[in-house]
Formats: sequence, structure tokens, C-alpha cells
Amino acid sequence: MTSFDRIVIIFNPQSTGNAPESAGELRDELAQRLPGVPLELSPTQHAGHARDLARKAAGTGSPLIVSVSGDGGYNEVVNGVMDAGNDRAVCAVRAAGNANDHRRVTRERHLADAIVAGEVRRMDLLRLTVGSGPGAMVRFAHSYIGVGLTPVVAVDLEKGGKGSWREIVSVVRGFSRFRPFPIRLEDGRRRRIDSLVFANIAEMAKYAKLSEAGAPDDGRFEVITQRQTGKLRVLATVIRAATRGLGPQPSATHYAFTPLAPMPLQLDGELVELDADIPVAVDIAPLALATIF
Repeated sequence: MTSFDRIVIIFNPQSTGNAPESAGELRDELAQRLPGVPLELSPTQHAGHARDLARKAAGTGSPLIVSVSGDGGYNEVVNGVMDAGNDRAVCAVRAAGNANDHRRVTRERHLADAIVAGEVRRMDLLRLTVGSGPGAMVRFAHSYIGVGLTPVVAVDLEKGGKGSWREIVSVVRGFSRFRPFPIRLEDGRRRRIDSLVFANIAEMAKYAKLSEAGAPDDGRFEVITQRQTGKLRVLATVIRAATRGLGPQPSATHYAFTPLAPMPLQLDGELVELDADIPVAVDIAPLALATIF
């Protein structure tokens, strides 16, 4: 059981979903049920601002920082809390926007009930390192990191806009233009991949079931690899993931590769451009984040 010295609710006022209304409803409910806890609504002003707001909020004391957002917005908040380095800071997420796979998969109760109960648990994060040495970029992911088909489709979604019919058109367009990406593994072997996903949860993209046993607190991540097979087999894999699931997948605590051509990477819905010949590593950060489900 944990008591919070304040609760900060971060949301995007320009969200295409209901984030402003949802954030206000959560604040009003918590104000009634936790009258002695200070509450703050913290709207973002631009892309990346949620990370700055979360870093500041997590800097002192024992705050609960709630992201009312999709997966990408929550990723910013998680990274801001990790930047602050305060083990007493706790994160939570209330789903809003286009999709929040993390909340959908990990939810155990109504969020306000979980906050009032104050039962804090710790979960693993995926740590992405791009480059090496002091200049390396380090980012964390709460749910998944993917290269190949997944971020290619995501790029087209951003260009085409969100909404059911637009999503369908964007997915078809991304699939039709997709080309496999060449990578070099840590042991020197070369591969051409259609898709490579590192998963901290068992599902992604609203419907796809990636593995049978993935859990966000088991100290490992699942590695879902599809080498170059041709578009029909890629399509068959996508359909299988969306219907009966991909079945058991290998797991790891570390995976490293070097892209041999520029390629997009998706980090909990956020897009990162990878340059050729810059090493990339994914590692588990065991029980790195305090959270409420």
C-alpha cells in the first residue's frame, strides 16, 4: 500500500480522442475519493512535452503520474519518469486516443479504484540503446519495440490519419510498399527481415496476439522474428496473429543488431529513424517502473 503526496494527470488537449474529457472525469472522481491528495491537470503543448512534464513531476516526493493517452503518450511519460530517477515516483495510464495496448492488456481493475487502493507493483521495461559510448541514445518502452513491417505501417498511418477507414487504407498502402530490411546480428551473421518485434506484453496493435507467455514482470522479453519470406507469408502471419495468435515465442534479456540500411523503428507507437551502420541493442530493465494496474 502506498500513499501519494500528489497526483499529476498528463493529457494532450488536442487529442483526436477524448483525452481532455477523460482527464477531467478522472480528476473529479479522485477529488471526491481522495480529498486530502493534491490533484493537478497538466496539458501538453507540443510533441515530446509529456516527457518534460513527467520528468518535472517525478523529480521530488512520492507522486503518482497518470497519462491519459494512447501508447505513444504513455511512452513519453514513462521516459520522463525514468529520466527523473526517483524510485518513489509511480506511473499509471488511462486509455485515450487511438489505441492503448498497454492498458488493455495489463488492466486488472478500474483505474480510480486501483489508485484509491494504492497497490503499487513494479514492472519490467525494454531499454533501447542506439549507438555506443557517451553519445548513445537510450529510450525505454513499456510494451514493445519493432522494426520492419510494423513501423512501416505506422508511418503510413501517421501520413494517412487515424480512423477506421483511413487505418485500413494506410495498412494496405504500407503493406504494398513494404520491402525487407537487412540487418547484421551481434555474431556477424546477416539477415533480411520482414519483421522483428521485442515484446514486453503479449498483444499489440489492438488485435495481434504475439505470444502465449509474455508478462511485463517476468524479467524477459519475447522475440518475434520473421525473416524474408514473401508478402503472402507476411500477410498470413498478420492474419494468424490477429485470429489465433502466433503461439510460443523465444525470449531473451538482450538482443543486438546493426541495420545495414536506414529503417524506421517503433517504440510503443512512437517512431524513431535508425541510420545504417549504427548499432542497436534491446535489453530488459527488470522491475524498473513502479506502476498501478
